Amino acid sequence: MSEQRVVQYLIFKLDSLWRRLPQEERHRGREEFAAAIQSCAKEVMTYSYSLAGLKAGADLLLWRISPSLDMLQETTSQLMQTGLGRYLETAYSLLGLTRPSIYVRKPDAQEQAIFSAERGRYLIIYPFTKTPEWYLLSKETRQGMMNEHIRVGKEFSSIRQALIYSFGLDDQEFVVSYETERLEDFQDLVKALRETEGRRYTLKDTPIFVGVHRSLEETLALLG
Repeated sequence: MSEQRVVQYLIFKLDSLWRRLPQEERHRGREEFAAAIQSCAKEVMTYSYSLAGLKAGADLLLWRISPSLDMLQETTSQLMQTGLGRYLETAYSLLGLTRPSIYVRKPDAQEQAIFSAERGRYLIIYPFTKTPEWYLLSKETRQGMMNEHIRVGKEFSSIRQALIYSFGLDDQEFVVSYETERLEDFQDLVKALRETEGRRYTLKDTPIFVGVHRSLEETLALLG
């Protein structure tokens, strides 16, 4: 799959009033929400993650991929009109495009996780912005530092990453995501990357969200 895609990490906060509703109404609301996602599955690929109890102000994460920004907007509207959607507030929306890397000629499967049909157990995502000084360096200097960054990443072959480009479209320049089966492996990767030269040119890489990949039914059930 080489075509450009619009990618959105849509993070919701659940209104506490939701859990005070009768069980039958909550069940119906979850079913409506799931049906709205499934009805547009051909246009918008959606992966669901539970953030419940993991970060204040964030309960549900939808990783959404589509050829069309318009379709993402229209389907979000449909979600918000469901029984559950009326009790969800958009806490964060991280938006970007898939684009070829200027630092990697032939990305491998580890670096192209976004197009995989299978998802890892844990997803870690964060917005990312470089310093202005980074872009004033020569292309050769930047390539050298990125080569070091890539080399370190390949030492952790069990961790897959996806990068989307946000500059000009959202507040951050990129959105970085990692998939792993073991959180301690990811921490080891982060530690190693912080010791590379390119770390000097990181302006911002927060907030960080950690989600657990579950079926849509399981994810919505954890909302109560």
